Amino acid sequence: MHTVTEQLKKSKTSLAFVKGSGGVLCLCALLFGAVLLSARMGFVEFSFGEVLTALWHGATGAEGQNLAAETARVMVWEVRLPRILTAAAAGAGLAVAGAVYQNILLNPLADPYTLGVSSGAAFGAAVALLFGMGKAVLSVPLFAFGGAILTLFIVIAMASPSGRLLRCGIDSSNLILSGIMVSAILSAGLSFMKYLADEQVSVIIFWLMGSFAAATWQDAIILSGVTAAGFLLFLFYARDLNLLALGEKSARSLGVDTSKTVFILLVAASLVAAVCVAVSGIIGFVGLLVPHMVRFVTGPDSRKLLPATLIVGAILLLFADTVTRAVLPYEVPIGVLTALIGGPVFCVIFRKSRMGGGA
Repeated sequence: MHTVTEQLKKSKTSLAFVKGSGGVLCLCALLFGAVLLSARMGFVEFSFGEVLTALWHGATGAEGQNLAAETARVMVWEVRLPRILTAAAAGAGLAVAGAVYQNILLNPLADPYTLGVSSGAAFGAAVALLFGMGKAVLSVPLFAFGGAILTLFIVIAMASPSGRLLRCGIDSSNLILSGIMVSAILSAGLSFMKYLADEQVSVIIFWLMGSFAAATWQDAIILSGVTAAGFLLFLFYARDLNLLALGEKSARSLGVDTSKTVFILLVAASLVAAVCVAVSGIIGFVGLLVPHMVRFVTGPDSRKLLPATLIVGAILLLFADTVTRAVLPYEVPIGVLTALIGGPVFCVIFRKSRMGGGA
């Protein structure tokens, strides 16, 4: 009996460690290891020592001491690392945006993909590319953000009985159906733009399938900055997110300005998702799967859920991109891979939510 009690205490202590700051530090170490492993793998493989040396030379601006060291520096620092950081930032941004959507809308199926936000962002980016504005640094992200936020408001207004843009009285099934309908309309619009694009059609198809093959240091910096800013904002509102999960009336009685908070968080989450789509194209189901996975360990507390979701999202999308780039014989677009994996899991979550609702 005494032994069983000790085992229970140890398990509770280890679980508390996973949920606390120690777990976040472990996830950060795992992310750093994933970055090193991904930088090592590819058509030309390097040792971990060569990768660390190449990273040091790239960070300090020094050239390699010999041809092999210089080759490693160019391959790791200038070719692979921008793609690695972009993939990690995109995974982190999509995952944390999905967690915020789920908390605000009280819908376990909400994420940038299922709500049509990713399709709206891709539509806006395609418009910018069709009219030759893709060379400007901010034009594609701005058009993507405009398409994302407009799509989100249309979906929520369609699902709300009163037509309001906030979540009052919104049914979960109606929200998903609205997202599917709007996404179908946007898909038809994208098909029409592909027909008009002629020479630019290959560029637009890139947004639809999702890829990090063309990622640059500029993409990595912009996406990392937007994701970090969004995460800090979400973390600032973590307490309000916890109270919103209790219901709008309860949150108001506890001092939360629900209308202002919901609006700010929806716009911020849409901005993060839009920039991710503008850089990498449509990558579905990351914002749906990662928060559910993390919630099993951390629980619903946003102060613990958001940091863990950020890091796990970065690790998972980086892992998926490494598989498509360095493991598979042919590089598969990352959006296709996440859709193939996320689609069946989405069906399972949808089925469980319907059974739970029926009960």
